[in-house]
Amino acid sequence: MEAILPDYRDPLFSILVIMGIVLTISIITYITGLYKHQKESSKLLKFLERFDTTECMLDTANMPYSQETAQALVILASAFETSGEYHKAISIYLYLTENIEDSVEQNELLERLGDTYLKAGFLARSQAIYKEILRRRPRNIKVLYSLGVVYEMMQEYKKAKETLEPLKELGEDIYALEKFLDFAELTNNKSMPIEQKINQLQQLPKDVPQLYRAVIGALFKIDTNSAWNCLDVTRVDEIIDILWFLQPSAMNLDIINNSDVLKTIYYAQGSNEEPTTKSGIFNVDILSIVKQNSVDNATLTFSYLCNSCKDSFPISFTRCPSCMA
Repeated sequence: MEAILPDYRDPLFSILVIMGIVLTISIITYITGLYKHQKESSKLLKFLERFDTTECMLDTANMPYSQETAQALVILASAFETSGEYHKAISIYLYLTENIEDSVEQNELLERLGDTYLKAGFLARSQAIYKEILRRRPRNIKVLYSLGVVYEMMQEYKKAKETLEPLKELGEDIYALEKFLDFAELTNNKSMPIEQKINQLQQLPKDVPQLYRAVIGALFKIDTNSAWNCLDVTRVDEIIDILWFLQPSAMNLDIINNSDVLKTIYYAQGSNEEPTTKSGIFNVDILSIVKQNSVDNATLTFSYLCNSCKDSFPISFTRCPSCMA
């Protein structure tokens, strides 16, 4: 036996011991990782059982799965999503998530699934999906933002603000978003005294200039005098549609008559009879010239562009209906 094994004082013996320890640790780590992966997969499958696919209108029960068709199915699901057939996209994402074993790909599919549920209006389901992703990967910035959107749409503003803390820790600039949530909470607070609400709304554009349009729109619904007092004539082009559709009873003639820009807008709109073309806004000035030439049926139409995804919509929005920016 002594001829087979080296003496414990032999350097070779120490090397064999170290190699044995490394091998043992590697085996234990591999087995532990495999067990955790299986446990995680089991948890995921159990979690996905909560989402009924019978309403999804696409039969995946008898669909054979193969790695080669997975990418094609993702493209197909994306096409269904783009065309608004969310139920079909959801069924494919669920099917792929249940069959794909790679955790990274699973998380990507779960994100797609959560986004699709959000677009389809299933807020509770998208919330559950996003929370499951964060349980698996807590530092997912995109999902933290998306979960905040869900809470905001559910008017659970306290929970929405809770998602900002980890984002801040991850180095994200969340100041403007925090103020936007303050704005959303203010406008939906039915119990706050009107004067207090107006004062807080008027402060927001000073803190975050991007909220100017949203605040003016909200003030015109609450108190027109406060809205006119908060109005910045140098930024009229940002709220021209709001001014355009105001009822005559909501117009402040003193402020309008003291501004060439406002007088021109309301001449083009038809509320002001004094001809003028001094707004500096091309479409408004052109329409004013047309009006002066006795073409009374000309008007303006408005469309709204998302600065993030560049999609255009016929109605105004605070969050883009397409990308949620």
